[in-house]
Amino acid sequence: MITTKVVAVVGSYRKGGTTDEAVEAILEGARENGAETVTFYLTDQHLEFCTNCRQCTLEPGLERGECVKQDDLQPMLKEIESADAVVLGSPVNIGNVTSLFRKFMERLLGGSYWPWGQPAPRMRVKKAKRKAALVASSAMPGFLIPLLTGTRVALRATAKLLGAKPVGSLWIGLAAHEPHHTLSEQDRERARRIGRKLT
Repeated sequence: MITTKVVAVVGSYRKGGTTDEAVEAILEGARENGAETVTFYLTDQHLEFCTNCRQCTLEPGLERGECVKQDDLQPMLKEIESADAVVLGSPVNIGNVTSLFRKFMERLLGGSYWPWGQPAPRMRVKKAKRKAALVASSAMPGFLIPLLTGTRVALRATAKLLGAKPVGSLWIGLAAHEPHHTLSEQDRERARRIGRKLT
């Protein structure tokens, strides 16, 4: 029996918060269908900033270009490359994903080919190899997150750079109305449904 593998990347500054809870609920749904799950908290990973040297983009081919920096990125990407699906989660901070998540996203440029003289990068792999679920939480009503912030664009761009196609999204609103916001049962069940779709 083949086991599905789902890897989550959480860009929240604190564990146990709304975004973390929502991502875990998605993983619960995936595990209900027998999936193996792995979670990376970006607060626990040592990731350097991208310096836009573009070394990871210069070699042609379908394989992801390797970053010259020696940190935790390559082990993370190795796990993701072996996965069937990814879950990408971040709170909304000042209209977009957190800087923590953005740092991770910017380091994924090796998923594109961009030699000097070419005006813009081209994705190395045109067809997505894996599924993705996108998660964000905000003080504003959830339905406004994809409309009024850059969060959806950033999460979708990250999924694309990881060779993943979104099959579900969870926008959780009004998360700042209390110090320890918890998911409603409705949001929790929606999350589980998304998780089951990933397997």
